[in-house]
Amino acid sequence: MSNIHETVWMTPEVLGRLRQELDELTAARSSGLVAGDRTDSRIREIEQLLRGAEVGSKPDDGLVEPGMKVTVRFQADGTSQTFLIGARELLASDPSISLDVYSPSSPLGAAIVGKFPGDEAAYTAPNGSVVGVQIVSSEPFAR
Repeated sequence: MSNIHETVWMTPEVLGRLRQELDELTAARSSGLVAGDRTDSRIREIEQLLRGAEVGSKPDDGLVEPGMKVTVRFQADGTSQTFLIGARELLASDPSISLDVYSPSSPLGAAIVGKFPGDEAAYTAPNGSVVGVQIVSSEPFAR
């Protein structure tokens, strides 16, 4: 989260948890129960996330972007995978999400964000191999 104006898509549950954590940390710091750089750093981090928070459904226009459930087909073997594009570390704290989550800055996420169903993309996997995918579908995430 290097960009202070970065938009971060999250579920309403994650937004609520962040607000609650911020309230608790701020109250504890104000009352003198906690102090220190770690607490101040976490408060700043949460405030930044809340400033960039985007909650709710995306338009159903097929554009791959955070907040969309995406299915890709791997060109090498024809298998498909469905996942959510979003802030992995935040969405992991929402137990109602049963899909894998890929960050838009992950190799796969970065390769497909901004594309539409039918488009192809490639990314370099951690092992150095180039992986080709085709976007099968992209729709707003819904429970």
